[in-house]
Amino acid sequence: MGAVPTAAMKPEFLASADELGADWSLFDTGGDPFVTPAFLGTAEKVGAGGTAMGWQAHHLLLRDDDGTPAALLPLYLRSHSFGDFARDWNWEPAWQRAGLPYYPKLVSGIPYTPSPGPRLLVRRGLDRAIWAPRLLAAAIKDTDDLGASSWQCLFVEEADRALLADTGLLMRRGVQFHWQNRDYRDFDDFLATFTADKRKKLKRERRAVTESGLRLATYHGGEIDDVLWVAIHRHYRTTFQRYGNHPAFPLDFFIEAGRRLEPQMLVFVAHQDEEAVASAICYRDQTTLHGRHWGADVNVPGLHFELCYYQGIDYCIKQGLQSFEPGAQGEHKLARGFEPANTWSAFWIADPRMRRAVGDFVQREDAAMQDYAAETAAHLPFKAKTASGA
Repeated sequence: MGAVPTAAMKPEFLASADELGADWSLFDTGGDPFVTPAFLGTAEKVGAGGTAMGWQAHHLLLRDDDGTPAALLPLYLRSHSFGDFARDWNWEPAWQRAGLPYYPKLVSGIPYTPSPGPRLLVRRGLDRAIWAPRLLAAAIKDTDDLGASSWQCLFVEEADRALLADTGLLMRRGVQFHWQNRDYRDFDDFLATFTADKRKKLKRERRAVTESGLRLATYHGGEIDDVLWVAIHRHYRTTFQRYGNHPAFPLDFFIEAGRRLEPQMLVFVAHQDEEAVASAICYRDQTTLHGRHWGADVNVPGLHFELCYYQGIDYCIKQGLQSFEPGAQGEHKLARGFEPANTWSAFWIADPRMRRAVGDFVQREDAAMQDYAAETAAHLPFKAKTASGA
């Protein structure tokens, strides 16, 4: 597991992502838009990622012998599981049957954002092989100190998967649908990889939007004024309410996060005359576009697919981004060229009995998840490759 932190490396716990200030930029985040004060700090400030919503910020910080921030683990103390996508809905009753409380639990994840990304943050120039294990040791000790049922490190990067598993965390597979850029010249070049019938269906969907007379535009965070944000937030809120869900992010979040993230937040908007009638909110880093929320005031055939998928694919091709992750679930994404991709989350279970029980469950579930990925891959719209692989 690596050396346990010395007295000079005693963990500190931050009640807000903004507490660290400019020092957050010392850490290697790969440009991820979510593991930032701009996203986390704003969510905590406006209440979406605050204690009232069951997200008590408890970010774990280690300093080196000089007192400079050396390693950071985004961390929340949680009193329920709403919005963390841990897929642990049935675990609380199991803990209760064993006579144990399930909450509080500790979560390293992004509020309402099931996006794979960096979790074990190490300062640039430091040896990650030393400092990442120290973060793990501190998180596990904190789980015990707080009497939490578990520490859940959700949607981790592939690079950290082996370290987490070797430390004894249970690795749990998930499946999302991601688009991969295979050096397409333009959208038509991408579409040329589809079978004829799938290609015709997609073109028909795009044509319906074109013939509707809607004007489509792309805005980055700093280009969106408060009036447009009001419309975008209405679209976002309406979608959640339509399905009986809670829209966790208030208008203030998008206004402030858009200003702080600026080029890393973008919104695809459909206008009817001068009025914004539909929108899809996305985020980006150097390599990946992340689709998050969508909504509409109008019912136009194909508009959902256009704003949520096709505009994003076109943007990725033009910007040279390598992938597009449009969020969790949604098998309808397959027909639009999004392929099944594994995600990984790691679980440290404090009680040995429950650790064994969850380990058995995760092992059985994993076979089903692999079967699901293989089954969905059979429904991709692409032409069959020739024997030569062309």
